Parts: sequence; structure tokens; C-alpha cells
Amino acid sequence: MSNRITELFQVKYPIVQAGMVWNSGWRLASAASNAGILGLIGAGSMYPEVLREHIQKCKQATDNPFGVNVPMLYPNIEDIMNIIVDEGVKIVFTSAGNPKTWTSWLQERGITVVHVVSSVKFALKAQEAGVDAIVAEGFEAGGHNGRDETTTLTLIPMVKEQITIPLIAAGGIATGKAMLATMILGADGVQVGSRFVASEESSAHQTFKQLVVDAKEGDTQLTLKELAPVRLIKNKFYNDVQELYKQSPTVEDLKTLLGRARAKRGMFEGDLEEGELEIGQIAGLIHDIKPVATIVNDIISEFEEAKQNLNNI
Repeated sequence: MSNRITELFQVKYPIVQAGMVWNSGWRLASAASNAGILGLIGAGSMYPEVLREHIQKCKQATDNPFGVNVPMLYPNIEDIMNIIVDEGVKIVFTSAGNPKTWTSWLQERGITVVHVVSSVKFALKAQEAGVDAIVAEGFEAGGHNGRDETTTLTLIPMVKEQITIPLIAAGGIATGKAMLATMILGADGVQVGSRFVASEESSAHQTFKQLVVDAKEGDTQLTLKELAPVRLIKNKFYNDVQELYKQSPTVEDLKTLLGRARAKRGMFEGDLEEGELEIGQIAGLIHDIKPVATIVNDIISEFEEAKQNLNNI
């Protein structure tokens, strides 16, 4: 399967394993790369030296390309970028910030840059900034999200209409059929997050993985839009947020309730009550915890079968 994405990243299949805080360490990224897709280490939950350790372990665990996802709203951004260069990482996905800030600096050092966006407006800004590809993410996605609540089904063709660089679809994609659907709409490849949370190699806590498997339609919600919109599983923390909203809270009130390290508490440490449990709507279609290689094989097999069925219509 060869196209603009497989050629850009030098991978077998046009699939990216999303960089997700507390879920995507070196084990997940290397397993994804070994399965023929692009694995990403999620730098958002790592201090600089922890990231260095994960990059080094990933290099030992795979000979295939892998990258690092860097949310630009986090501190230590200069240290993180310098470590990525020092360790010879060749692919960086940036998000949650202005793509102009780091794109040319990274590209001058031989690094392919992809930027994650949630709207046509930001897709155009990313293209103007000179990125090599774009991930357009619909609001079905888990974790931090767009304010406009544009779904993947509408976002992908609207972005495709406006840009010329390679386009990767994200948000609500966990199956081969969804992969085919977004590629028919104009995507060159897909980024998959939530499905890989419920993998054996994910660094998420086992209780969180099981909660994802048990989740049903309607169990996630986009909230905290005044801070940074985030989709998470409804639990005690989510209910506390909703109770606070009844009091017309200030941004400071919301920040106080959120506190620090709540995502780590939930996804990494397994506190299902007080933790922030970020996952996408597609969790309702995830029914088991499998090895990454099996997940990739399932997606590709279903993609090929669905494509064949489409040809027979």
C-alpha cells in the first residue's frame, strides 16, 4: 500500500499511532513501528530527560521509523526539541500551538514536521508555515480537542478542499472501514489513538484500559472549553466539573478544580474516580485489549475487505 503518507514516513501502511499523554511510551511506539505503521512517543507527559530515555529505548526496540508528538503548550519546549535533534529523531508531530514557531527550525535539521489541527483555518495556517503534512482531527477524538466541535466526517473533505499537502485524518477511527471512509473523503492516511490505548503495549493503567473496553456510546463528553476543550469519560471528576458549572465559575475556579497531574492520576495511575480519563467516542466500538500487531492486522484486513466490497457495488 503505497501513497503520499507511506512515502513521507517510509512505512508500510498509511497509519499513525497517535502520541497520547500517559499512554504512548516507547513500548507502544516501537510496537507500532514494528507492525509497519508510524509509532509516536507522546512527549506531553514527559520531562525532557524522561523523553530522552524513551527515545533511546525506542531506537533499541525498532529499526523502523518512529516520531515524537510535542504539544507546544507545555513547558521545557526548547529542551524537548533539542533532545529530539540530539537523539536523531526524524519525524515530529506538533500540536496545541503555532506551527510557525518550530517548523522551519526542525526542518533545517532534517526533520519531517506534521501539525495537528481541528479546523480549515488552522490547516491553512499550518500549510502556510511550511509543514510537510497535516493531521485534521474531528471532535470525536479523545483528549484535547477543537472548540468548534467539527466532526471528522465534515472536517476532512473541507480541509482537503483547501490544502495541497498530505492529509491525515483523525478522530473516531479505530477500524479498517473508518480508515477507508476517511480516505474516500480525501485523506491520505489516518491517525489512530483510542484503539491503541487498549493495547497490551500501551503505558495506560490496566484499570483504565478495561474502562475503555467497557465504555458505551455516550460515556464520553467534551468539557472544560474555557481552559482547553478535552473529551473524557464521565466519572466523579467529570461530575464535579458539571456541578461547578452550575455556579457560573470563573476560569480560575475551573483551574483550581482541575489542579495538576489529574490526567496522570487517571490514565497512568488508574484512579477512575478523581482522574481525568481522556478517550474518544470510538471507545464504544473497542471491545478488547490486544497486541499492537494484531490491532494493525485487524485494521488492514478490514480495510482491504471493505475496499473489495466497495468495488463490487
